Amino acid sequence: MKALMIQGTSSGAGKTLLVAALCRIFSDMGIDVAPFKSQNMSKFAYKGRGFEISQAQAVQALAARCEITPDLNPVLLKPLGEDLSAIYVGGRYRKKMRAKKYYKQTGSLLREISSAMSRLKKSHDLLVIEGAGSPAEINLQRYDIANMRIAKMAGASVLLVSDIERGGSFASLVGTMSLIETRYKSLVRGFVLNKFRGDPGILKPGIRKLYHITRVPVLGVMPMMRINLPEEDSLGARQGVWDGRHTPKIDREIDRLAQTARENLDMKKIEAMI
Repeated sequence: MKALMIQGTSSGAGKTLLVAALCRIFSDMGIDVAPFKSQNMSKFAYKGRGFEISQAQAVQALAARCEITPDLNPVLLKPLGEDLSAIYVGGRYRKKMRAKKYYKQTGSLLREISSAMSRLKKSHDLLVIEGAGSPAEINLQRYDIANMRIAKMAGASVLLVSDIERGGSFASLVGTMSLIETRYKSLVRGFVLNKFRGDPGILKPGIRKLYHITRVPVLGVMPMMRINLPEEDSLGARQGVWDGRHTPKIDREIDRLAQTARENLDMKKIEAMI
């Protein structure tokens, strides 16, 4: 089984929507694809028969046209305020836990994640994996169960995404590459600049210098676009459980997102990464 992983220089860089777009693109190509996110922190859940996973992975499954199962998101953290979260493992509620205690559990959670990934490998030809936060959070690298350790486990090439609307994208990409552990640097095969407004031609001098510094090519510049999909993040929003309704409308939005990605990403080079 092949795998491609989308990581970001920060939360909100656009990983979730890019995974959905790529899942639909690969599905349209006739590839049996599934999304995967080992650990997600979100107030928004999809409730299936006897399980809950992140809403984002359920939407990505619709994009991939695959079954929504607990394996798509083996660890879900629902924030409850301060540093307390409700922990769901394999789609089932386990316990409430504070961050310090949770980090001590990550080793055992890796076994759950590995098992979920193995089951997906048996039933799909391609996994498009979403990272969490940033792989350059050096204070948390020893507890990593969502970024580079998962890419290595899956044998995945990594696309690193940066939100250019916030400014500082070039510095974020260079900084992220400098802080990633040396053993993982070669996994990063391409960059994507996301949420750009205006003429992308103005970025060419920066893109050339970025390649000179990192030796990693920019494989696309995604424009800023409004996508009407269920909430993908917990920031500044109310908690909710999505039941999967309104699928036709979601499907149209995913198709629109996928078409924009086809037009703005170098899909031949991305296909070569897998």
